[in-house]
Amino acid sequence: MKRIALPISLIAGLVALGQTQYDLLIRGGRLIDGTGNPWVRSDLAIQGDRIAAIGDLSQATAARVIDATGLIVAPGFIDPHTHSRRAIFQVPTADTVVFDGVTTSIEGNDGSSPWPVGQHLREIASTRITTNWGIFLGQGTVREQVMGRVHRDPTPEEMEKMKGLVAQGMEEGALGLSTGLIYVPGTFTRTEEIIELAKVAARYGGIYITHMRDEADGLLDSVKETIRIGEEGGLPVQITHHKAVGTKNWGRSKESLALIEAARARGADVTIDQYPYTASQTGIAVLLPPWAQEGTSEEVAKRLNDPATRPKIKEGIVQNILHNRGGGDPKNVFIGSCSWDPSLNGKSLAEISQMRGLSPTAAHAAEVTMEIVLKGGAQAIFHAMAEEDVERILQHHLTAVGSDGGVVKFGDGVPHPRHYGTFSRVLGRYVRERQLLPLEEAIRKMTSATAQRLSIRHRGLLREGFFADVVVFDASSVRDRAEFGNPHQYSEGFQYVLVNGLLVIDQGHHTGARSGRVIHGPGFREDAPAGLGRIEPR
Repeated sequence: MKRIALPISLIAGLVALGQTQYDLLIRGGRLIDGTGNPWVRSDLAIQGDRIAAIGDLSQATAARVIDATGLIVAPGFIDPHTHSRRAIFQVPTADTVVFDGVTTSIEGNDGSSPWPVGQHLREIASTRITTNWGIFLGQGTVREQVMGRVHRDPTPEEMEKMKGLVAQGMEEGALGLSTGLIYVPGTFTRTEEIIELAKVAARYGGIYITHMRDEADGLLDSVKETIRIGEEGGLPVQITHHKAVGTKNWGRSKESLALIEAARARGADVTIDQYPYTASQTGIAVLLPPWAQEGTSEEVAKRLNDPATRPKIKEGIVQNILHNRGGGDPKNVFIGSCSWDPSLNGKSLAEISQMRGLSPTAAHAAEVTMEIVLKGGAQAIFHAMAEEDVERILQHHLTAVGSDGGVVKFGDGVPHPRHYGTFSRVLGRYVRERQLLPLEEAIRKMTSATAQRLSIRHRGLLREGFFADVVVFDASSVRDRAEFGNPHQYSEGFQYVLVNGLLVIDQGHHTGARSGRVIHGPGFREDAPAGLGRIEPR
């Protein structure tokens, strides 16, 4: 039988008469609605997949009643920056993130996304996952589809093909265009090329989100480039996982934030997201100079094995260890996941050098890095940021919270703890312990700030008629448990989590419910035709 949705006004009238029975009623909690406004004590009722009523519902009944006395009731958290597209098919229940209060995950960051977008979103829908799911279109993916991993400008014909693929991706549901300008092939892309692609995303109401070209010595120039892309491309921009990398750049977030504020003052629509840690994670090949990463893995290996080229690559790695991602010392770079030698997981480049009978110098660590790349690469964790910058950026009113992590398989490798604890860490460490920002402001940064930024409708706020993505947690005990070196620990404190009206966490236990839905971008067309220059996956 088809359920008839009652108008909110009619439901409210029935509540007044004490005649309404809901599917779920959350009573007596401190409700934080996601706007940043102070909490209010209120009841919240859910019917089907929507929030049906908010207020004094003492006369209402429900099939299930949750007593939220002493607890916080808030919108489910929206993570604008995840890397879960492989693990989500292995762990569709998304345990690592829902135990952290996340109800919506956004993929396709750092210039890399599944292709075609529409095919990927259909696979997500058919898999049935626990969280809602949206995606950006990666500029690096588009470029690689048309040009490969080459270091040159596109021909006019190639440029038109890339524009066509951006149009196709937006029509198939992408939220916007992402770049990873420190990664191949994004690093080979001129600003003007990105602007032309951004103009296409802008026509569909999309956003431009970027891992900037340089977060170390070139931090301020990279911020300026990002702002220029937004202004000339005609679309909103977001600097993702904003940070200042390398010891000599610590404290420069003052300058970067000032640049962003000045840009907004003149009308540039630019915002930020951030994860609350002083270490990053990515492939260890990021330590190689960009020119050394051009082309196929065989071409990279040829350069590494060439007696004339290898010393130049080594020199570049040493510079990155001393002045960039390495934080000045090989002991700051740890292997998170190495498929060809799991015994390296959790060990630093300094430790691995010593295991090879070498002193733990940057030069020896560079040799170890080249060995790891030649044998198949690895994910690495880089401790190269200052807590001072993390706190300053987190407190800024333009900053949303994002993990740069996401779903991982429990017990697999030694990944960054952000996969498990980003949002609970903000609530426990930075709100409760450090008192850097009010709880209501932290919730805004995790919910409506991202929903508004990405044009995600009817989520991110507790409002009648909005989708019932809801978290219920204990503000006095919520905390992250994941640690560097011991990351596989779920967060604590989230007693109930609902996605589209269904309990996925019930009294602290995962129910196995997989009620997530695909979230399409503003340019989505059900009948999206094959775009200009459509290319199937390689």
